[in-house]
Amino acid sequence: MAAALGQKARKLTELQNQTTKKLAELKAYLEKKLVEHEEEIKTIRSFLETVDSLLAEKSYRKIEIPRVVVEAVAKGPGPEQGQVITTMSGVVLAEIYVEGSDLRVVPSPTLKLDSNAPPLRAFLFGKVLDPMRASDEEAARKQGFSPDKVLSYKVDQEGGVLKQLQVNNYGDERRLNEVKNALRWSLRKMYEKTIGT
Repeated sequence: MAAALGQKARKLTELQNQTTKKLAELKAYLEKKLVEHEEEIKTIRSFLETVDSLLAEKSYRKIEIPRVVVEAVAKGPGPEQGQVITTMSGVVLAEIYVEGSDLRVVPSPTLKLDSNAPPLRAFLFGKVLDPMRASDEEAARKQGFSPDKVLSYKVDQEGGVLKQLQVNNYGDERRLNEVKNALRWSLRKMYEKTIGT
């Protein structure tokens, strides 16, 4: 009887030892997998940040801007023809005036748009107007493009508030449309920031 109990106790101890060993192996396996997954999560997060950054730069899409939001506005007998830029809900953001090869943007006086806002500085200037100007300057150096036809722009601001943007020598119709689309996108983003604060 005692021998049978001793044998059962040994078997129980052996079973507990095996269970403990299996649990230890399982723990080691799970810890290893956790480390692997943490590394994978870090890598995925890094990729996501890169994708987010690229999407932020490329979120401007010409085709996303409905044509109905730009309405021609009669401006009397003057040489300029104005176009209104509005939000999707109809809030007037600015008027664009085109005369010859020049374009002037006048924000709505009721808005206080930051003249240093990233949609204006980083996107409109950095990604659209500055590359156009650089392309014109390169053409002027290499291809006999007239230097007085090189794109330029001037920002009028007062106390950090955008009052007017003048773009001279915008170029052809394609570039004019590109500038208008970029302006529309930038102004909408700037407006979104003002109502979000």
